[in-house]
Amino acid sequence: MRTAAGEVWEDKTLAEWPENDFRLFCGDLGNEVNDTVLAKAFAKYSSFAKAKVVRNKRTQKSKGFGFVSFLDPFDCAAALREVQGKYVGNRPIKLRRSSWQQRELNDKTTKKRKALKKGMPVKIKNSRMRF
Repeated sequence: MRTAAGEVWEDKTLAEWPENDFRLFCGDLGNEVNDTVLAKAFAKYSSFAKAKVVRNKRTQKSKGFGFVSFLDPFDCAAALREVQGKYVGNRPIKLRRSSWQQRELNDKTTKKRKALKKGMPVKIKNSRMRF
């Protein structure tokens, strides 16, 4: 489940990814980088599963970032160390661990958002409430 602008929906694109994978966020990608080019940069890792460049749905231009998926956490960590700053296309790639799992909705988050939407006070344990 995903949420944005007060709407909650099931994201069908999550089904395209392997279950319980380890993902890296790939930033600063040029417009010439597509799924195949990104996949080639990570193909040497045995547990590499998928690469996806995020594109504008209407124009199909790259948004400048993408994701790669690994089945083994050690391959993911090795790729993060070894590929960081290497040229993929015309630019050096910037890698980070993806936080896609933190974006999943759970009951606590949903209740807090509903309360905030209604203007009710909400108890927050720490100062960083993640949406």
